[in-house]
Amino acid sequence: MNEIKEKILKGERALFGSRDARIIRCCFESGESPLKESRGLEIDTCLFQWKYPLWYCKDVKVKDSSWFDMARAGVWYTENIAVENSLIQAPKNFRRCSQVNLSHVTFTNAQETLWSCRGVKLSHVTAAGAPYFAMNSQDMEIDGLILDGNYSFDGAKNVVIRNSRLLTKDAFWNTENVTVYDSFISGEYLGWNAKNLTLVNCTIESLQGMCYIDNLVMKNCKLINTTLAFEYSTVEAEIDSRIESVFNPAGGSIKAEAIGELILEKDEIDPGKTRILCQAIEKHSEKPEWK
Repeated sequence: MNEIKEKILKGERALFGSRDARIIRCCFESGESPLKESRGLEIDTCLFQWKYPLWYCKDVKVKDSSWFDMARAGVWYTENIAVENSLIQAPKNFRRCSQVNLSHVTFTNAQETLWSCRGVKLSHVTAAGAPYFAMNSQDMEIDGLILDGNYSFDGAKNVVIRNSRLLTKDAFWNTENVTVYDSFISGEYLGWNAKNLTLVNCTIESLQGMCYIDNLVMKNCKLINTTLAFEYSTVEAEIDSRIESVFNPAGGSIKAEAIGELILEKDEIDPGKTRILCQAIEKHSEKPEWK
């Protein structure tokens, strides 16, 4: 394997089309697309300081490295890439990639990150400033994600998330086959227009959350400050806490310790299609307060 060590690399396509190279303690300074069309790379303790470093690459391993702010759109159209113990300042990273494995990676500006990728594994990843994180990505396995950014996972399919903390408005919109275990989720309008959304052992805070969902399953979940939940959703929910208010569920069953207000509009839905299993319903209403 060719070894490139402790070099300062400048100019466009500095190492274009490299094959079976070990790159150690190098700085990719000015110059676009330094490693475009490369194969079989091992990158250790390197600095990416300019745009488009890893496009159309295959079989790449990166560790202990940094993408600086201007290394934006850093990894696009790349297949089989693993990144560990690295810091990524640059936005627009990982676009239309496949077989992406990120472990102990921090994104400090995760705008437009992980869009339209397939076969993604995330372990102990932190992403901040991240609107539309993982939009339209498929076949994702996620453990220990800390996410601060709205509209996450819009249009994603076949996603499993575990042990994560998500502060994200409008998460999981238009998704299919998403399951979240043992996680905390806070954000308005959670899960709208999703199909097959399952939440297990989760704590959730959401205004108008879990609405317009086809087949919502919630097991052993707790809700904090969650109002106008389940509108037009088909739902099987076991809630081990109080729900502030439930509004016009489309069908299924809802079990809760208490419900502050149950709002069922007979002109909008058939109340008989939803079983409400709760002994402590504080208020029954036939219309919301704004009508």
